[in-house]
Amino acid sequence: MILQDHMPEELRLAAANRLPKMAPVRGAWVQVDGTYAAQIAERQRLAALHGEAVQRIEPGAEDAVAELFDLVLDTLADDARFGRAGTAIVTPDGRQVEPDRGKPFETLNALLSEDLCLLDKRGEEHVLIAASLCFPAGWTLAQKIGRPLMRIHQPVPPYDDDIGRRVQRFFDGVRPGQPLWRANLHGYSRPDLYLPLREDEPKAKISATPAYWRSERQTVLRLPRTGAVLFAIHTVVVAA
Repeated sequence: MILQDHMPEELRLAAANRLPKMAPVRGAWVQVDGTYAAQIAERQRLAALHGEAVQRIEPGAEDAVAELFDLVLDTLADDARFGRAGTAIVTPDGRQVEPDRGKPFETLNALLSEDLCLLDKRGEEHVLIAASLCFPAGWTLAQKIGRPLMRIHQPVPPYDDDIGRRVQRFFDGVRPGQPLWRANLHGYSRPDLYLPLREDEPKAKISATPAYWRSERQTVLRLPRTGAVLFAIHTVVVAA
C-alpha cells in the first residue's frame, strides 16, 4: 500500500473547480513527494508485469515520444532535485538512471512518478497516440489508445458534446512553454494505484464504499516541435 501522509491543500482547492478549469503551473511540473521512490518502484513492477496494457506507442507517434523524452531530460537538467553522474541522471532517491532513447518510456518510468499521455491533433480532435499509464483510475489504456477525446471520455456521464467542444478548444489553445494544471478528487474503496476498469464494468466496483481519497494533479503542456500535447498525471492517495 502506497499512501501519501496528507492531501495537499492546493489539490483540494483545485478539485473544487468544475472541468475544465485550469491554472498556470508555478514552478516545476514534475512532482516529487514522500512516495516518489515507492511510486517509481511500483511503476516499474507494473510495466514489467503488464507490458502493453500500461505502455503503448501507436505507429507514427515515435517522433512525438522522442520529443517528450528530450523535453523531460532537459527539464530535469534544470531541476535541483535531480543530479548528474557522468551520462546518468541521479534521482531524488539516489538512483542512477542511464537514459536509453531506444526505450523511452522505460527510462521515463524510472525518472518520473507521473503517468504520461501524448495526444496529437488528427482531423477535428486530439487523439491519444502514446502513453505510459501505470496508475489508471477507472479506465484502461487498451480501450482509449488511438481514440479521440470525445471517445476517450465515454462513458463519463457529465462529459457531453458541449463539454467536449470546450475541452477540444482548450487543447487547441495550449501554448508551448506555458504548462497548465488542474486536479480532481474522488473516493475509492481500495488504495491501489493500479485501478483499471473496462467501460462495461460498473464504477461501483472500485468506489462503492470509499475509504480512500484519490487526487490526480493533471498537467497539460505542448511540445513545441511536433505540436503534440502531453497530459501528465501525478496521483495522490490518502486514507479517508
